[in-house]
Amino acid sequence: MEKIKIGIIGSAGYTGGELLRVLIYHPHVDIVFAHSGSNAGNKVSDVHHDLLGDTDLRFSDIHHNDIDVLFLCVGHGDSRKFLEANNIAPHVKIIDLSQDYRLSANREYRGQSFVYGLPELQRDTIRSAQYVANPGCFATGIQLALLPLAAAGLLSDEIHINATTGSTGAGQRPTPTSHFSWRSNNLSIYKAFSHQHLQEISESLTQLQPGFLPEGEEPLLQRATQRFNIIPQRGNFPRGILSAIYLDCDLDEEAVREHYRTYYAEHPFTHVSDSSVDLKQVVNTNKCILQIEKHGSKLLVTSIVDNLLKGASGQAVQNMNLITGLDETAGLRLKSVGF
Repeated sequence: MEKIKIGIIGSAGYTGGELLRVLIYHPHVDIVFAHSGSNAGNKVSDVHHDLLGDTDLRFSDIHHNDIDVLFLCVGHGDSRKFLEANNIAPHVKIIDLSQDYRLSANREYRGQSFVYGLPELQRDTIRSAQYVANPGCFATGIQLALLPLAAAGLLSDEIHINATTGSTGAGQRPTPTSHFSWRSNNLSIYKAFSHQHLQEISESLTQLQPGFLPEGEEPLLQRATQRFNIIPQRGNFPRGILSAIYLDCDLDEEAVREHYRTYYAEHPFTHVSDSSVDLKQVVNTNKCILQIEKHGSKLLVTSIVDNLLKGASGQAVQNMNLITGLDETAGLRLKSVGF
């Protein structure tokens, strides 16, 4: 089989580094260029030190169209600017890891629409897509916790979410709230009740349970906050997201668990656990693991994902596999960190 030729824009950051880590050992991929204007000519392993001995690839300040798939691992707002400033050949498939094309109102590009790239929601649609908008990390973990309920029309009017993310979710460039000295032995709340990922979450859930989101003239985020009470937190660990989600539900625990098992039966990376979950189970993997509990009338769903893999680069490779006709799991059977 002829290898798929890959180009990466923004390959020096966290998501770019994770993408390289996965694709270097992908059996059906040839990385043609890893673009980084600030690191051009340097070895990839000089920036991503964990790749020393795995590749002799160097960063390039040149990109071209002699590729099959282009990954955009740049900051929010920069993907759209890049595509507007550069002539990408029509045959090149694009997977964007920023938020620029995730919402239905913003997906238009060259007369086509980016497809929202959550395989557990619309795998068949992704398979035929030319352009894919990779979901956000919080959005991935929360949606996977709620999709089976939405598919069965079981979402209630109010959903409560407490979600804690590691420091890599803030990106590679240091900020006042991502420095080790600030994060270590610390915990804080940010964007309470108004996290931007609520918009894509709401659109996906409404796709399965029409009418879930309140109608009205208000902006999407404002309508989403009428259904979701989200408390995002910054954790004092590098990677991973644990989301604890509860809502009212009349079904008993085993009936709910059966809904989840049935929904995810054909999805290779999302699993339902019969016992308590902890974040280390998914770090360095493309898995999402879910745990179901009933407490009186309340249903508690706990979701764990690695924000850099299932929440970003791993899912991007999963989408690449789908749009290029490969097995969905190719190159993604990654090992967790264990203990």
